Amino acid sequence: MRRFLRPGHDPVRERLKRDLFQFNKTVEHGFPHQPSALGYSPFLRLMAIGTRSGAIKLYGAPGVEFMGLHEENNTVMQIHFIPDQCQLVTLLDDNSLHLWSLKQHGGASELLEEHRFTLKGPPGSPPSATQVTAVLPHSSREVLYLGTESGNIFVVELPSFRVLEDRTITPEAVLERIPEDNCNRRSCELVEALQEHPKNPDQILIGYSRGLIVLWDLQNNKATHHFLGSQQLENLYWQRDGSKFISCHYDGSYTQWPVSSDNRQPEPLENTVPYGPFPCKAISKIYWQTTKNGLPYIIFQGGMPRASYGDRHSISVIHGSQQTAFDFTSRVIDFFIIFSSDPAAEFDDPSALVVLAEEELVVIDLKSAGWPAVHPPYLASLHCSAITCSHHVSNIPLKLWERIISAGSKQNIHYSSMPWPIDGGTNIAPDPPQRDLLLTGHEDGTVRFWDASGVCLHLLYKLSTVKVFLTDADPNDNMNTLGEDEWPPLRKVGTFDPYSDDPRLGIQKIYLCKYSGYLAVAGTAGQVLVMELNDEDAEHVVDHAEADLLQDQEGYRWKGHEKLKTRDGPVRFEAGFQPFVLVQCQPPAVVTSLALHSEWKLVAFGTSHGFGLFDHQQKRLVFVKCTLHPSDQLALEGPLSRVKSLKKSLRQSFRRIRRSRVSSRKRRGGSGNASEVQEANAKFDQEALQEMELAPVQRKIEARSAEDSFTGFVRTLYFADTFLRDSSRHCPSLWAGTNGGTVYAFCLRVPPAERRMDEPVRAEQAKEIQLMHRAPVVGILVLDGRSTPLPEPLEVAHDLSKSPDMQGSHQLLVVSEEQFKVFTLPKVSSKLKLKLTALEGCRVRKVTVANFGSCKTDDYSENDLAVLTNLGDIQIISLPFLKLQIRYPCIRKEDVSGIASCVFTKYGQGFYLISPSEFERFSLSTKWLVEPRCIVDMPEVTSNNHVHNKSGTENAARKS
Repeated sequence: MRRFLRPGHDPVRERLKRDLFQFNKTVEHGFPHQPSALGYSPFLRLMAIGTRSGAIKLYGAPGVEFMGLHEENNTVMQIHFIPDQCQLVTLLDDNSLHLWSLKQHGGASELLEEHRFTLKGPPGSPPSATQVTAVLPHSSREVLYLGTESGNIFVVELPSFRVLEDRTITPEAVLERIPEDNCNRRSCELVEALQEHPKNPDQILIGYSRGLIVLWDLQNNKATHHFLGSQQLENLYWQRDGSKFISCHYDGSYTQWPVSSDNRQPEPLENTVPYGPFPCKAISKIYWQTTKNGLPYIIFQGGMPRASYGDRHSISVIHGSQQTAFDFTSRVIDFFIIFSSDPAAEFDDPSALVVLAEEELVVIDLKSAGWPAVHPPYLASLHCSAITCSHHVSNIPLKLWERIISAGSKQNIHYSSMPWPIDGGTNIAPDPPQRDLLLTGHEDGTVRFWDASGVCLHLLYKLSTVKVFLTDADPNDNMNTLGEDEWPPLRKVGTFDPYSDDPRLGIQKIYLCKYSGYLAVAGTAGQVLVMELNDEDAEHVVDHAEADLLQDQEGYRWKGHEKLKTRDGPVRFEAGFQPFVLVQCQPPAVVTSLALHSEWKLVAFGTSHGFGLFDHQQKRLVFVKCTLHPSDQLALEGPLSRVKSLKKSLRQSFRRIRRSRVSSRKRRGGSGNASEVQEANAKFDQEALQEMELAPVQRKIEARSAEDSFTGFVRTLYFADTFLRDSSRHCPSLWAGTNGGTVYAFCLRVPPAERRMDEPVRAEQAKEIQLMHRAPVVGILVLDGRSTPLPEPLEVAHDLSKSPDMQGSHQLLVVSEEQFKVFTLPKVSSKLKLKLTALEGCRVRKVTVANFGSCKTDDYSENDLAVLTNLGDIQIISLPFLKLQIRYPCIRKEDVSGIASCVFTKYGQGFYLISPSEFERFSLSTKWLVEPRCIVDMPEVTSNNHVHNKSGTENAARKS
């Protein structure tokens, strides 16, 4: 009965666990999913982005980030900073207003929601009476002006959100001063824009949807001027000196209006249709920026000819004879201009155009010739091509780091050298303790290298595998080239490009050796490329080899996609990682596992048909092993096959049901005498008791049939120098685990360095282990004589790890989806196991060895298993005794793509996709924590500072 007793708590271990493990979601990397609003504070030099899910994110200098979440999870429609304050107001699509403040706490600033408010009309009034369409925070910092669909403008006190009813501007009050023959009641419906006079805070400009514009005197509560536009109004913008303003309209035109000191009826100075005379789309927002040389910058969104360019998302910049229409690949949400914020300055002198598109943020340098884009230090468009896989490498050596940055800098020569213009706040987080890389594989055949050391995920270098293959796209195509007479003068900007030339190019597996600089990438059509880092451009032939994983077995016919065609002759490659050999798997199925051993110069690869080993130094295939079961017909259809074997799936389901019914009838006895039935029942009970080894309650897990599809699917590959044949001699080995619960072990004979090119690498199968429960094998690990995981290739040679203990006996850990099992080596006898599925009812999805250091002392650290389950939980399990240490809920179990995308780091952190464009970063360690820590100080307020607060965004998001 002793085995049924649960062990008591060890207080020393419990204290140590508190020093080692702590779960935190720390920062979101990438571009916000489904952005809906944009705001900017010239005073704080901070930018705010709101999303459809109710999130609000503030960004300043690199490392300065804040995030808030509205409880309602409604779409953020507008964001407005309060002038000269560390506060902002958000308007949601449920018509609620929210006041947020940046407050200091514990030496750092935090974004906190202080008040919320919904404008209510009199009893019985329609919703449109109080539906907010325009928001103006007044420079007095005391009130908000709220324009509505009904034409009323309500005045709300800050920060209490109390409505000042006696100051409401009604359509009736506006019409009192306007001649009846010019306007009627319908002219004052729906307030489209509100703008404060840049020189006189007692005057505001009110723009109504039908084209009427009124200059309102707040002191005397009356209209001093009215302006009649002939087209539906979209937006308004004051010129800096207040002598003129610009209105933009639905027909693609904009109009300049003078503001005279007398009460004469103003006539428009100029009405312009930039892309006329044909019908054009609306200009939804416009800026008129003055400069010292006299030529203004006119910057506007939209206005393209409807017939030919109605589907384009553009922002045009006109400066004298220069005119460019920046063409974005996704819808423009909003934009703002960064210009001189000194109220005493005579001119705007714009320096940068900041555009929030639906899938990326683009910043244009307006000071440099040609108006180049600025390389963003954050808000990277991770999903510029869909992410297909990820790979994290910790603690990159400085030399490799500098070589990668050097290769990336040669790719960025077309970017502006301008410093990042949004630079508010101060990053007070400690410097990252090491250099970390996150590599993402993409659908278009590219691999992107990201600096994942700190809070900002910054692109260092982009590698493309496309040049090796023949595709439909012409590499000489340049979408940015324009003919001299082309009109409109469109120029493609941004990196978001969701279209792939060929889905077979997609990257599925990545493995980087940080010590040697070797990189292996594998793709959707069975292609495996081995690359090395070269600091110079080079032209060379990529060697080809084929690996026939079916080994000419009869009765199998591949129904999936064809392999990619390769280029003949030398190929020119840019500085960086350059492929020198291509291994093509046949059939060309998706590569499902990949391992690289840079010391032995070997690369192993697996698909749904088997696995192989390639010597990339001699450039020859060592061996292939077919793992297909005779029933694995589904594995021959491929991921891009249009027709899946539905009949086969149904047939297998009915077979399982029939088998379970037959077995239950047999257990009930069927025919036979009573003694045989009792004997059978006793034997059954004894077997059931034997299954209950470690815990009083376990779930009954039905063993999987060998007929289940994809049993030959190779899930994991692992190189190890261990004892495989006998306990006296260790040798290199390759281990492979399949979907059917089979583990294959091969002894390798790698010639010594002096004879490495003369003698071939030889391989011989030494072991084959079949797990009884046949669950997919997701991880294999060998522990040395000290029960420590074997070091990475070349890690010992670089004095970054102790040599493995080859005196004591080694152990093999096999992790399947359902259990962890430790075997002794070389006999491969079972020593210990943890039945995760039987105990917890979950399955292992990801597993890795992580090193956890104590936050109390630098002298103690330990290796444990970090495990992600199909329920989204993360469990930490001790090595080598397989004791569950702690469990944390991390990802929603419904978020299948998030669970599939998760990648752990070597030091107890992790990343997973919370949307196609965002990684959530989390930490399981008390010692390794990367999170934003920043402070925003209140700048000194100068007199008349309201002059430069007109960069706030209006209702462009609502109009889109």
